[in-house]
Amino acid sequence: MAIDYSEKIPNNVNLAGDRTLQRALEHWQPRFLDWWRDMGPNDFASSDVYLRTAVGVDAQGWASYGAVKMPDYRWGIFLADAIPDRRIGFGDSYGEPAWQQVPGEFRSQFRRLIVTQGDTEPASVEQQHLLGHTCPSLYDLRNLFQVNVEEGRHLWAMVYLLHAHFGRDGREEAEELLARHSGDADKPRILGTFNEPISDWLSFFCFTYFTDRDGKFQLKSLAESSFDPLARTCRFMLTEEAHHMFVGETGISRVIRRTLEVMKQLGTDDVQALRREGVVDLPLLQRYLNFWFSSSLDLFGSEVSSNAASSFANGIKGRPDETTQYQDHVCTDASYELETPDGSGGVKKETVGMRNAMNEVLREAYVRDCEIGLKRWNMLIQKAGHEFRLKLPSTRFRRSIGAWANVATDPEGRIIARETYERGLSDWLPSPADRTYVTSLMQRVTTPGKMAGWVAPPDRGINNLGLDYEYVRLS
Repeated sequence: MAIDYSEKIPNNVNLAGDRTLQRALEHWQPRFLDWWRDMGPNDFASSDVYLRTAVGVDAQGWASYGAVKMPDYRWGIFLADAIPDRRIGFGDSYGEPAWQQVPGEFRSQFRRLIVTQGDTEPASVEQQHLLGHTCPSLYDLRNLFQVNVEEGRHLWAMVYLLHAHFGRDGREEAEELLARHSGDADKPRILGTFNEPISDWLSFFCFTYFTDRDGKFQLKSLAESSFDPLARTCRFMLTEEAHHMFVGETGISRVIRRTLEVMKQLGTDDVQALRREGVVDLPLLQRYLNFWFSSSLDLFGSEVSSNAASSFANGIKGRPDETTQYQDHVCTDASYELETPDGSGGVKKETVGMRNAMNEVLREAYVRDCEIGLKRWNMLIQKAGHEFRLKLPSTRFRRSIGAWANVATDPEGRIIARETYERGLSDWLPSPADRTYVTSLMQRVTTPGKMAGWVAPPDRGINNLGLDYEYVRLS
């Protein structure tokens, strides 16, 4: 299905064939642009940015590259090509034809999931609103803006579904997606992680590694949905989402490489010596990883959830790669074993129905995926001859949702006294002094090919261009 860029709203859903829907979305479009001007990277509105733009939905050659002013970026509505005779892959309706419209009895569940997913997209743009002013290079600045415009397009993807399939309720929800704002005391974003400030690039790299990876797993789950337009929307969103995680993984790798270079030059891993040279010491990086990983874990919800069971049973949300990774797609008799606090300082094992444990199944898959990056980073450290190793904290640590919510544990997951936990947080999470130091590193570098002193250059440029290419032409 070709993308029609002659339309006011680029799309491959034949928007012109539904004039009522087209008018409704064209009415929403200027409100979106107002939001972008207010909450996006608006100080760079007149800059030419080397961005990729979707020109098709096939995984090969799907995007073109060129200089674009961000307010002129062609946000649009793109669904992956339909799978002929697609069947429902899980739940109580397993094997039946996929739905092209939302069954009435499931409308509220579908709407809630789509709104929650949609709310995260503009939230991250708002969180990163001012990061451009402290970019470590033009390469990084361009990557930030690419992430931003694609999060904006992902918002469009969810808004299309709300308008096309949920009537007045959907239109009202679409308006609310622009009314809530990250960190707003009165109208915050729905999920807590998306109200956390991202005021430095180390946080940005951690966010794109950990939190965008949560987005990957949520999208993979929704891509299995029995509601075919949602599944097709999420399949294409995953194509764009891969770059966001690439920015996070390679960004952290570059931080580590630069630190290792300075450690070799100085012949020491002394924290104060490294900070005098203006790099991120590895224990400091570990505290940032602890913060963003533990924050992202809560996005999966409670370990035992009747909502998750209902979503699976009703064909709304499956497991990632449901049709290829699992044999039992109904899960009426399967069970899952959890470890939960026993209320007296110990841990007990609890067996629950698999449907009720779907959030935990998803979270465990996410943790395994996160560990891949840790192995690569630790290989860099090991090859440099250092014993220090980065690690993920326990999934019990610093939780605010689920069985482990507000249970005091150390990063290894051991239950400890509340007083010990409170004292330990300054060693386990970024302290005010840590954040002040990281902020001091955030000096803007905009000379093509140059990098800030706390981060190494990337291995290669974008789309076969050199590192000295002017990826953002600042006005």
